[in-house]
Amino acid sequence: MNNIFCAEESCQAKEDPIGTALNRRYYVLLEVPPPWTSDLLESKNISNKLQSLNSVIDEASCYLRLLFIYNANYYQVGQTRLIIYYQTEEISSVYSKKEYILSDIDDAVPIIEKCINNETLKSENTNIQTRDFLVCTHGTHDKCCAKYGNPFYRQALATIEDLSLSNVRVWQSSHFGGHRFAPTMIDLPEGRYYARLNQKSFTSILTKTGDIQCLKNVYRGWGILPWQVQILERELMLKYNWDWFNYQIQGHVIDQNEDETFSQVEITFTTPDGKVNTYRCNVIDDPTNSISFRGECGTNELVTFSQYTITELVDMAASLIAV
Repeated sequence: MNNIFCAEESCQAKEDPIGTALNRRYYVLLEVPPPWTSDLLESKNISNKLQSLNSVIDEASCYLRLLFIYNANYYQVGQTRLIIYYQTEEISSVYSKKEYILSDIDDAVPIIEKCINNETLKSENTNIQTRDFLVCTHGTHDKCCAKYGNPFYRQALATIEDLSLSNVRVWQSSHFGGHRFAPTMIDLPEGRYYARLNQKSFTSILTKTGDIQCLKNVYRGWGILPWQVQILERELMLKYNWDWFNYQIQGHVIDQNEDETFSQVEITFTTPDGKVNTYRCNVIDDPTNSISFRGECGTNELVTFSQYTITELVDMAASLIAV
């Protein structure tokens, strides 16, 4: 029996998780009680009608992520909750949300098809603003998600209860990438990803208080941004403290080489009082910083992971003043 856990390997190798948040336009969250198979739509009690979406969901995977979610406190037999988080064409620092309570799980199919086709979503419900934390517990995909995800999920539920927070929900979730960073989590509607969480770091994320440096080793990145820009975004987040989460932020890749070992990226942000600033830097894959470890549970094969560094970080506003 192979007792290798990729999350332990990654942690011991001190792999930096930044830049691993998925950049997706849609998160389609479907309430389905576990257990879940590795291929979600092959899970028990999934109808043929829903399974028929499998191939088109695969084709749309570059902009849409289907996730199963579950929390026993919310689940009601005979009802299925469908939550769609989506990006609009307008520049926004959060995802928009539509939430549906369906009497038949097959009623989710035409709604999911609208997402796949990028059509306008309609909902008759009044959508209460919530903060939804998705914790991966998908053990059939990777055993680290069961070993580390389930205990953290229970901790997170207890933390929410202890703090008596309203309109905050924690869900078990199927796989959304990065099982070697377990326990891993998405914070919606922001779309920020986190790794190797414990109760202390979760409380800081939840309340946006405490020493922000605690996020340096647990922040996977902000899924609204391209992965290279996520690396600069963390640098600025640590610089501007928790105020950063109140800024309107735009980021993009200015230039890159073919294999993406070099990228020039830029972030422009606006503070609540209307001040605008821009930072620019290079994001470089330095081969001397690469690390190798057994990156998958159940295998002895070594995998090499790039580690990226920032060079030539420039505060554009300060540069203009200097000129």
